[in-house]
Amino acid sequence: MEKEYIGELEELVLLLIVMLKDDAYGLAIRKALKEQASRTVTIGAVHGTVNRLESKGFIESRLGGATEERGGRHKRIFSLTASGRKVLERSRDVKVNLWRQIPELAINKLG
Repeated sequence: MEKEYIGELEELVLLLIVMLKDDAYGLAIRKALKEQASRTVTIGAVHGTVNRLESKGFIESRLGGATEERGGRHKRIFSLTASGRKVLERSRDVKVNLWRQIPELAINKLG
C-alpha cells in the first residue's frame, strides 16, 4: 500500500468523508462536492469512487438507519481508515512541498 496513489476526485471524497463525519453517505458527498469544490458529479461517479476507495482499504462503510423518505432503505455511511489517513497525509505533503518550491506563486505562507 505504500505506493498507492489517489486521484483528485478520490482525494476530495476522502476529505469530505472526514468533514461530513456520520453524514458521509452518497448523496451528502455528492452535494458537498458541489458546494465545497464546485464539482458536479453523478451519484454513479460517487458510488464508483467510494467503492474503489473501500477496495483499496482507505475507507470502510456501515449501514445507517432506514428512513421512510428513502423507502425504508439504509444509508451506507463511510469513514476513513488509518490507511486512508496516511494516503491523505502523503498527498498533502507532496503538494505542499511542490507549492513551496515555486516562489513566484507566493504560496510559501502555507503551514
